[in-house]
Amino acid sequence: MNDVIRVIETETPGVVEVRLNRPDKHNALNSELFAALAEMAERLSAWQGLRAVVLSGEGKSFCAGLDMENFSRMAQGSGAGVGGRKTLAERTHGDSNLAQYAAMVWRDVPVPVIAAVHGVAFGGGLQVALGADLRLARADSRWSVMEIQWGLVPDMAGMVLISELVRPDRVRELCYSGRIFDGEEAADLGLVTRVCESPREEALAMARDIAGRNPHAVRAMKRLLNQSAMPQEQAARVLLAESVEQDAIIGQPNQVEAVYARMEKRAPVFRDPEH
Repeated sequence: MNDVIRVIETETPGVVEVRLNRPDKHNALNSELFAALAEMAERLSAWQGLRAVVLSGEGKSFCAGLDMENFSRMAQGSGAGVGGRKTLAERTHGDSNLAQYAAMVWRDVPVPVIAAVHGVAFGGGLQVALGADLRLARADSRWSVMEIQWGLVPDMAGMVLISELVRPDRVRELCYSGRIFDGEEAADLGLVTRVCESPREEALAMARDIAGRNPHAVRAMKRLLNQSAMPQEQAARVLLAESVEQDAIIGQPNQVEAVYARMEKRAPVFRDPEH
C-alpha cells in the first residue's frame, strides 16, 4: 500500500486502523491519496475476518481538503488535476469519479467505519469523514464545507452524504457561507456522532466493542442502513450533477479570481452572471 496511507492491524482481531499519512500537508488530498483511499477501501472489502475500521489522520489534522498545489493549477486555468483527468463528469468508478469514490467507497466496506477527527476537516476532508458510518471528533476540531471559498461546489459526494445528516436549510447555509465551525457545532448540526477528548482512542474502543458482536448481524445491519439512505438512482444523478456543475466552474474567470483572492488575502472582484 502506498505510504500516503498507513494500515495498522490492532491487537483486537478484525479491527483495522487506516491513517491518512501526509502529516506535513495536514493530510491534504492529492491524486496519490485519492487513489490510495479507493484502493484501501477495496482491499478492506475483501479482508477476511474484518469486523470494524477506524479512519484517522496522522499529525495535526484529519484532512485539510484538496492540496494547495491543485488550487495553484486552478489559478492557472488547468483544471482540477484529480487523477490526471480534466472532465470530472467522466464516470470511472461505477456511479462516481475517483474523488467521489474516495469518499463514497467507505459505504461499500461491509463493516462499520468510524472516522476519528482532530484538527481540521475542510472541504474534501469533511466529505471523506462523511463517508464513514460514524464520526467522533474533538470539541476544538474545525470543520467547513469550504468549496465556495475557492469558487467551487462540493463535488466529492458531499451533496449526497451531507443531505442524510443535516437539515436542508442548514446545509444551504454551510454551503453558501463556507464558514468554519467547531466540533461542538458539528455535533449539533448532525455531522459529528460524538464529541470526545481522544477521538482515535474512543473510536478504537467502539471498534473493539463492535468486533465482539455477531459479525453476520453487524454486516446485515450495514447493508440495511445503506439501503435506507438516498436511493441509488437518485444518488447517481446527484453525483453526476456535482461533477457537471464543477466542470462548468473550474478554470472560469470567477473561479480563478476566487482562488487568487483567497491566496492573496483580498476581497474578490467577480463578474455578474449573464443569466
